[in-house]
Amino acid sequence: MNSFEKLKTKLAELFQLDQADLDFGIYRIMNARRDEINRFLESDLLPQVREAFGEYKSSDKAEIQKELDKVVEGVKTAGMDPEQAPKVKELRARLAEEAVDVTALENEVYDHLYSFFSRYYDEGDFISLRRYKEGVYAIPYEGEEVKLHWANHDQYYIKTAEYFRDYAFKTPSGHRVHFKIVEADTEKDNVKAANGNNRRFLLHGDKPVAEENDELVIRFEYRPDGEKRRQDVINADTALRVIADLNEEKLAVWKDRLTVMWKRAGGKETDKTILEKHLIDYTRRNTFDYFIHKDLEGFLRRELDFYIKNEVMRLDDIEEESTPRVEQYLSKIKVIRRIAHKIIDFLAQIENFQKKLWLKKKFVVETNYCVTIDRVPEELYPEIAANDAQREEWVRLFAIDEIGKDLIGAVDYSEPLTVEFLKANNKLVLDTWFFDETFKAKMIASIDNIDEQCDGLLIHSENFQVLNMFQERFREQVKCVYIDPPYNTGKDEFPYKDSYQHSSWLAMINERIARALPFMKKSGAFFVSIDEKEHHNLRIVSDSLIGTSNLLADFVWVAEGNFDNQAKIKMAHEYVLGYAKNESDFDHPPIVDPSTAERSKLFRDEIRNTIVKNGPKNPVSDIEIPAGFPASFKSGAVKAGDLIWPKYNEDIIVENYCVQNIVIAASGWSSKALYETFVRNGMTPVPDTKGQMTTFVLTNTGAIESVKKRSEKQSYVTSIIKGVGTIQSTSSMLNNMGCSYPHYPKPPRLVSYLISMTGNEGQLVFDYFAGSGTTGQAIIDLNREDGGNRKFILVEMGTYFDTVTKPRIQKVIYSKDWKNGKPVSREGISHMFKYIRLESYEDALANIEIQRTGPQQLLLDKAEGFRESYMLKYMLDVESRGSQTLFNIDNFDDPWNYKLLVGAGSVGETKPVNVDLVETFNWLLGLKVKHIDRISGFQVVEGENPKGEKVLVIWRKIRDIATENTESTEMDNCRKSSVSSVISVAREKANRNLEAFFRKQQYNTLDSEFDVIYVNGDNNLMNVPLDPDKEGVEPRYKVRLIEEEFKRLMFDVAGV
Repeated sequence: MNSFEKLKTKLAELFQLDQADLDFGIYRIMNARRDEINRFLESDLLPQVREAFGEYKSSDKAEIQKELDKVVEGVKTAGMDPEQAPKVKELRARLAEEAVDVTALENEVYDHLYSFFSRYYDEGDFISLRRYKEGVYAIPYEGEEVKLHWANHDQYYIKTAEYFRDYAFKTPSGHRVHFKIVEADTEKDNVKAANGNNRRFLLHGDKPVAEENDELVIRFEYRPDGEKRRQDVINADTALRVIADLNEEKLAVWKDRLTVMWKRAGGKETDKTILEKHLIDYTRRNTFDYFIHKDLEGFLRRELDFYIKNEVMRLDDIEEESTPRVEQYLSKIKVIRRIAHKIIDFLAQIENFQKKLWLKKKFVVETNYCVTIDRVPEELYPEIAANDAQREEWVRLFAIDEIGKDLIGAVDYSEPLTVEFLKANNKLVLDTWFFDETFKAKMIASIDNIDEQCDGLLIHSENFQVLNMFQERFREQVKCVYIDPPYNTGKDEFPYKDSYQHSSWLAMINERIARALPFMKKSGAFFVSIDEKEHHNLRIVSDSLIGTSNLLADFVWVAEGNFDNQAKIKMAHEYVLGYAKNESDFDHPPIVDPSTAERSKLFRDEIRNTIVKNGPKNPVSDIEIPAGFPASFKSGAVKAGDLIWPKYNEDIIVENYCVQNIVIAASGWSSKALYETFVRNGMTPVPDTKGQMTTFVLTNTGAIESVKKRSEKQSYVTSIIKGVGTIQSTSSMLNNMGCSYPHYPKPPRLVSYLISMTGNEGQLVFDYFAGSGTTGQAIIDLNREDGGNRKFILVEMGTYFDTVTKPRIQKVIYSKDWKNGKPVSREGISHMFKYIRLESYEDALANIEIQRTGPQQLLLDKAEGFRESYMLKYMLDVESRGSQTLFNIDNFDDPWNYKLLVGAGSVGETKPVNVDLVETFNWLLGLKVKHIDRISGFQVVEGENPKGEKVLVIWRKIRDIATENTESTEMDNCRKSSVSSVISVAREKANRNLEAFFRKQQYNTLDSEFDVIYVNGDNNLMNVPLDPDKEGVEPRYKVRLIEEEFKRLMFDVAGV
């Protein structure tokens, strides 16, 4: 392979064009313009190298050599010595002094470009290795005392799904084949399947192979295999079954397309067919995640200059060469730099496009509530009782079919349920997922101050997206953050590139700690569990982000039995790093170490100790016991000569619990100064150094004791945590709940203890590595114990969100103790939590549509000079506009019909779902929602924004996006008009309806009921400026378009 071909192959890899057969994700986007990009590379960009050296054509070494050979031959034919011929001498001189080997020069440029771009690219990512010289790297250092640096510190760690959810490829003949997941009907009822340990990709039972819209669709289920086969064995069987199905006459043509042998990139044929190769790729687990560079263009441009100075430009060569040679040398540098900059522009376009999709705030694709039915209006009970799907869920979760069998007087279970049964079991947890939108709207409208009434929030999403999107809503509101991130042990499903195990982990955790800090109150605390593998790195990262001075403790948790039996030294502990947001604001609430024995004086209301203490540090001295000094006995006398210590100068007389005479006592004393303060204060209680109110009394033995009332603020916390449960006991507890979870769950008592360090009630606790939901259970357990109103936010992206995390919270609400998957008691608590799902990064990629309009193509065809700039810098951004994931403004006219293709779970079926634009906008605004209601076709949201302004949001359907149809007579009369006229008429009618709605609801843009009003679609509502008198300030108006604010907030990623 020559230098040109080698560079072209590398660029195809860099530009994501080397996998032309793949037709999903970023491959689908790039392959949409693959042929055009390849033509640009081969015909426009790389030929510029040859054109750049065109000025040396007259000095081309090959041409001069050719002319010299011709002259020499002619001189020899004439019988002369060619070396004496003037022309030969001239040509030889030119060859020596000014001839340019243009081909070698071109190849040198190609080789340098190949070398430069290869050194930073590693399996799909650009790794930020700043070269200093061969084998030595430089790091950015700005004079800090300590500098923490890792290989990909300036990249976003992109957490992706464990498996491909949607996979498509093209056969060598160009025909598309699509592998699709179809959800198994039994998936939700099969707990073992849900845990994911034994699930496999199996052909769907009912017609798995079909041709649809000129593509072959092969359907799979992701579920346990009854025969317990390995995936590779299943794949072999799948290939045979698919080929057998293709024997049908209608599908026969696909058999030839899929049985072609697969060839590697170099053209070498393998022993796998196209179908077998893609089955292997589809069913293989993702072994590592990847990165997106934060500023690829800036990085590569800086590195290019460094490369040229160190690898291309050699000062010694310049000093020793002639002027023509130096000019050639500088020309080579210019060409390398110019072509490299263009390649960098294109690479940056691809990287920035992916960064845009990663950073943009994600749509909410599902919103539901779980609420105990004591909070639901009784008028909705008949509808609840009639809902068989909800009843079946309650049987599965709570075994309600056993109610009434053993309990005398209990209302019996029946099918359907009765209203009386619901009233008698009002801690059943209703899930709005089982109900239609009408029911959900009525229930939500019945709850005033709905955000305040919510006790928890569960979010199914990659945690970076939550940290990015929810910051305004929860800024400085979280009292406690607890996270249990992957430990990077190689066994905890943290994927990484083999050469960057620690670097990948650092990139992940650094970004996620930094983004969580703005959520925290100044008086808040941050706790993170870890083991020895990344403890050191985590400590350095946390110190740099939160501050060494804010470290509360590097706790050691005695895990008791959670160790590797194969290890030479058994590791029986883990760590919990604890930090205050600001140590000076952290109030260290009273808490006692859970392993403290019950007989400890810490649990006594009153602590008594003698103050007699003799020793070198307590020399003998006198104290005075005044008349009136309290005694612990009613009357009597203490004889002066009866005691060794203290020594009294005379007998002490006691009557009515008081000393009657003044006595001098001699001894060594432990609290002499506090005693004297007590006496000076007239024998009233005085505080000691711990704030404990202290009195002193004389006992009938003659001892003087201090009596301390234990302070309610007294705290006893040690750096060693034990006695809070084990991972094994927690796994057993989850198994008894019917929520089996294989990933080392933390004990709820450990998390409860950490949360208690931040206060006793009212805290908002945030866990964005929620796993099985231990933090949620810890909060509910604490509230159940002390009647507190702590709340939680849990974030999890795993498949077990639906099968472990959420059901666990539902079960803990319903009962505090479980056995064999059933409640032992049915003493639930009143509770409500919201759960939502966000669009994923893979969903965003799947919803990108690359489209070029006719006028755009015409401009590119005519304006040759513009074409290159467009291809290198703007193509992806311009041609993806209007994609649903990138905000399609036209579809806001029908906000309840805004659809995205969304994958359910990590390998769930991809299907169109209606985006919850209302909920998405609430989060974008950071709105604290007070009330939501559906009124006459309008959805109304009332709340308060982070500035404290009262906000009204009104959503309405302006036109039917799906059919562009309406029952309006006005629209019927316009059927033959242009589409724009139809839309215009629809909007005029919608605005008249809006004005009528405003009058009916008695809203007024001129009064002070609301500070800001948002409405979707252009409207004719009277508007007023909010800052009419501020000079030089762009006016803000009371009535604002939802679309404008939505787009601004969705793509506002400053500082991320």
